[in-house]
Amino acid sequence: MRYRLTFVAGLAVGYVLGARAGQQRYEQIKKAARGVAQNPAVRNSAETAAQQGKVYAGKALHTVSEKVGDHVPESFTDRVRSRLGRNGHGRPAEDDWGTSHP
Repeated sequence: MRYRLTFVAGLAVGYVLGARAGQQRYEQIKKAARGVAQNPAVRNSAETAAQQGKVYAGKALHTVSEKVGDHVPESFTDRVRSRLGRNGHGRPAEDDWGTSHP
């Protein structure tokens, strides 16, 4: 119950502060966030992190597959492969731009 009360109090404080700041401050924050998101360094870092995540997910799938064997449902492995951007044959799938990533 204490956590609910804390959450509701935080929500109320956020609402009051947001209402006082108004639309102009909201637009400033939105513009700043858009600027950060469009920064090439931020975009490169995000892409690198996504690629590393795919590599680690692939390694984890391989390790789990070796240890678990045939006990992993095919639907699960298909879903993981699709998230990794791999087709069923272990080759990289093409993305929306017509390129493939190893």
